[in-house]
Amino acid sequence: MADITRRLGWRHLRGAPTAHIRHHRSGTLVHDGPGLSFWFRPLTAALSEVPVDDRELAMTFHARTSDFQDVAVQATVTYRIADPAVAAARLDFSIDPDTGAWRGTPLEQLGTLLTETAQQHALDVLARTPLSAALADGVAAVRERVAAGLGAEPRLPATGIEVVAVRVMALRPEPEVERALRTPAREQIQQEADRATYERRAVAVERERTIAENELASRIELARREEQLVEQRGTNARREAEEQAAADAVRAQAEAARSVKLAEAEAARSVKLAEAEAARTLKLTEAEAARTLRLAEAEAARAERVARAEAEGAREVGEARAQAQAAWLRVHAEAGIDGTATLQALTATRLAENLPRIDSVTVSPDVLTGLLAKLGGGPSEAAR
Repeated sequence: MADITRRLGWRHLRGAPTAHIRHHRSGTLVHDGPGLSFWFRPLTAALSEVPVDDRELAMTFHARTSDFQDVAVQATVTYRIADPAVAAARLDFSIDPDTGAWRGTPLEQLGTLLTETAQQHALDVLARTPLSAALADGVAAVRERVAAGLGAEPRLPATGIEVVAVRVMALRPEPEVERALRTPAREQIQQEADRATYERRAVAVERERTIAENELASRIELARREEQLVEQRGTNARREAEEQAAADAVRAQAEAARSVKLAEAEAARSVKLAEAEAARTLKLTEAEAARTLRLAEAEAARAERVARAEAEGAREVGEARAQAQAAWLRVHAEAGIDGTATLQALTATRLAENLPRIDSVTVSPDVLTGLLAKLGGGPSEAAR
């Protein structure tokens, strides 16, 4: 369809390369050709657009064979408009100046013309052909007859139409007839299949027998090889045991030698450790003895010093006591006290010094009275 645009009362048409445009203005042809582009006034312009490309027309129709069987024909006709001027004059290809759409249906008219013409020739050839021949060779016969009939049809060139090719895709009978026609072939095919199945089973049985014989021979050979394998395994096991025993013996000898070496090394180390311990103990003993000797000598010296100091102190204390006693006796002698009483008092003092410790002394009144009486009469008795 042409592309038409509006501009201030004018129209601009742009056609496609496959569309032949014819422009008449006031009865005069102004533009004529494919793929045109021009301005025009809609009130004075008459436009036609004729497609010049190849077009496919599919058709399906029914026909009857010579044995009165109905068949369906599927065909396709390829055509083109070879003379656009003649086609525009014979058919209404005019377009609306505002929208660019066809005012009529020219392509439908062409399709009807081609379909009826092709159907006429196909019916003519199928009406004189039986169904079996039509199904076997009818496609080629119908295609040739339709192509020849369309080529010889005078109305098509008069309308500017050229037929490019004719193709017949299929001739199909009714479903019931088709199933009936398929039955003998299906039975034959089934018989061939059954025969093939029987032959295949026979071959399978023969092959199974061959396979069974091969399996039996294989088992016998396998048993013989298993026997050889068992013998070889026994030989290998004995050889492995011998080699293992030899290896164990070598390993035991090496382990014994290593144990002896380790024992000797351990004994030597123990001897060295014992000697070192003995030497260390001897050194410690000698050091301890020397330390003990030094301590004993120091203790003896200290004891000697202490004894000397005690002896010196005892001597000094004895001298002091002796001097004190001498002084005490001298005082008593100068006081005129009897020497016997003085000795008794001195003896009591020595005795008191050597007696154990006395915490408390109980003096009765009689003893106290006697002592006081003695003390009170002491001076008078002394005067006598």
